[in-house]
Amino acid sequence: MEPFSAAQNKEDKDTNVESPSSPRHREVLARWDPADAKRPDIGEAPVFHPTSEEFEDTLAYIEKIRPLAESFGICRIVPPSNWSPPCRLKEKSIWKDTKFPTRIQFVDLLQNREPMKKKKKPKGRKRKRGRNSRTVASKKRYGSVSRSVSSPKTTEEETFGFNSGSDFTLEDFEKYARYFKDYYFGRKDNAGDTEWTPTVEEIEGEYWRIIEQPTDEVEVSYGADLENRVLGSGFYKRGDMKTGRSDMEPYIASGWNLNNLARLPGSLLSFEDSNISGVLVPWLYIGMCFSTFCWHVEDNHLYSLNYHHFGEPKVWYGVPGSHATGLEKAMRKHLPDLFDEQPDLLHGLVTQFSPSILKDEGVPVYRAVQNAGEYVLTFPRAYHSGFNSGFNCAEAVNVAPVDWLSHGQNAVEIYSQETRKASLSHDKILLGAAYEAVKSLSASGEDNTKRFSWKSFCGKDGILTKAMEARLRIEERRIEDLGNGFSLVKMDKDFDSKGEMECFSCFSDLHLSATGCNNCSSSEEYGCTKHDICSCEGNNRFIYLRYTIDELSSLIRALEGESDDLKTWASKVVKEKQLQEESFDLNLDLVSDGECNTASEICDDASIMEFAAYVVEPINLGSLVVGKLWCNKDAIFPRGFKSRVKFYNMQDPMRMSYYVSEILDAGLMGPLFKVTLEESQGESFSYASPQKCWEMVLLRVKEEMIRRSSQEQDVHKLESIDGLKMFGFRSPFIVQATEALDPNHHLVQYWNHKNETASSMSNSSLSLTKTKLFGVDLN
Repeated sequence: MEPFSAAQNKEDKDTNVESPSSPRHREVLARWDPADAKRPDIGEAPVFHPTSEEFEDTLAYIEKIRPLAESFGICRIVPPSNWSPPCRLKEKSIWKDTKFPTRIQFVDLLQNREPMKKKKKPKGRKRKRGRNSRTVASKKRYGSVSRSVSSPKTTEEETFGFNSGSDFTLEDFEKYARYFKDYYFGRKDNAGDTEWTPTVEEIEGEYWRIIEQPTDEVEVSYGADLENRVLGSGFYKRGDMKTGRSDMEPYIASGWNLNNLARLPGSLLSFEDSNISGVLVPWLYIGMCFSTFCWHVEDNHLYSLNYHHFGEPKVWYGVPGSHATGLEKAMRKHLPDLFDEQPDLLHGLVTQFSPSILKDEGVPVYRAVQNAGEYVLTFPRAYHSGFNSGFNCAEAVNVAPVDWLSHGQNAVEIYSQETRKASLSHDKILLGAAYEAVKSLSASGEDNTKRFSWKSFCGKDGILTKAMEARLRIEERRIEDLGNGFSLVKMDKDFDSKGEMECFSCFSDLHLSATGCNNCSSSEEYGCTKHDICSCEGNNRFIYLRYTIDELSSLIRALEGESDDLKTWASKVVKEKQLQEESFDLNLDLVSDGECNTASEICDDASIMEFAAYVVEPINLGSLVVGKLWCNKDAIFPRGFKSRVKFYNMQDPMRMSYYVSEILDAGLMGPLFKVTLEESQGESFSYASPQKCWEMVLLRVKEEMIRRSSQEQDVHKLESIDGLKMFGFRSPFIVQATEALDPNHHLVQYWNHKNETASSMSNSSLSLTKTKLFGVDLN
């Protein structure tokens, strides 16, 4: 049989040529062994077929099937026959021209491998294993450590993971995947004259043979966790096409369009401000035969919804959330060495584990075979894993119906015990839901429908009320356990507005409360109410409280429907919203009467930059450096200065995102100006001037707008940008603050120009006054 690389070059001469060491050109040496198939004997996850009417309300349908499906951990949803959204990825410019990165997976090591610290110098790549081998392994979503057998210098600090693979276009990856599968399973039918394709069941049996009893190395590539900036979404969004098509509207607006799901009314993620990639913004997955997603639960134990855009089936395995601990115990039992070396092994998403072993250990496991055009829904804390049977493309995002609240609180407690950071603030979401419920319950007239939708989650036995009450009891108990050596201090409403505040010990979110000490803790180090930050005596230790226990008790009574408390909290929520809208605005003079809120709502002002610089938030004022490079005639440049401002996202110009501007010390070169996209730290520009930094940001935004062909009509409005304004150096407040750093006027260039300007303005004012007084032109 001809090796894979030779066949590929013969049949596809147009494929991009890479070095012989590229994964594309490696021979496929392993072969299908049907005699030792290991297809698990497990139950099937339920399949649901919503009617067109049921399909109209995504969250209502999820709530409808939850009582029937949650005990399986996962389920499959087959849309009505009229649901056929066109896939944006099949546009020629994407399919043929846009590349995406891949990861290399060594499938035979996902369950059978030794701890990294026990590895010895390899004797060669080719190896055989005994048929009775049944040890286990692990996978990591962000792993990049190389396969241990190829590196003789393995250290105890290394963990098993996936190497970066080649970049592919979708067209090339389909060819790569097809050739791999053809040669792995390659054989003729009994007549010997036609091609034969293995069934999904046969592929599944071979997959688990590789996992449980590998005899050869099996290496595949997987385009996993592809952020929106790489290929975009498989679903169309508004503005994705040059001309609008009325037939696209149902798909663009639907809750089943994963770009809309996370923030649908009724999803608590709508109270999360940040566009967290992979949680609120969908990720794409481009698979080939045997490419694997290993056992894991979703961040914060959220629901997830996965849509299969096109290609061959994806095989899933699910364990109900009620048996999550059982899965963890079973894996620890069978993989003690791996867990001893890496206690958080399951967080890495680099370890597969046989459903057959889980079943033997009393853990229920269910299978779902997802075909193109179908959804798979996973429930809170439901472990799930699986593999792809061939070339395919799927997309996934998270969602949080109200019933998730108890699961989310449980995740908070588990994360705290495991010293693990959360992806989002549960308390912020919980309070956001409570605020919205209070507003809805106290509304009248046209808001009746909205009020009744929230009313079902409130009252004495409502899910939201119970979640709020449970959180209050936790906080109340912890404050009592801390004792009397703390003063209670009202938390500033902006305590965590500039970024997440986390416990110094367990990384718990500190949105609701925090402990600190005036004597020994730094200004940015705090603890949660489980972890006292120090043992100082006296009145130095304090507890910050966003709301007192009495206030939270009143909020619970408001959710229960007590009229006085409801009025109190309705008023409080309205006032807090007004305060947010009237927050200290450093560039208020730049706002036109027609305020914009999103990138898609383009203002009609002559300069679109006026909107972009709407609010510059100072983060760190920095310190004065005396030297001619540390100022110009228009601004003082403090070392360590840092500010934050919203502007078009350079990866997705249809939305606004925060950028952080800062000034670093480049030694003899003076200040180094840096601008970074806050949600993607790899996207940054550093130059010797603030103007150049922001010009490069603007250029990237314009390029992305043109590439998407969605905002060409607005590109002309982005002709220029004021770097000083975007840093905040046109803001009167920041100007005054930086000037206060130089009371003796050491930065001569700046102060001379300021004095000249002031003198000129004074003369102009005097001239204008004379003109007004005497009615004649005295100039």
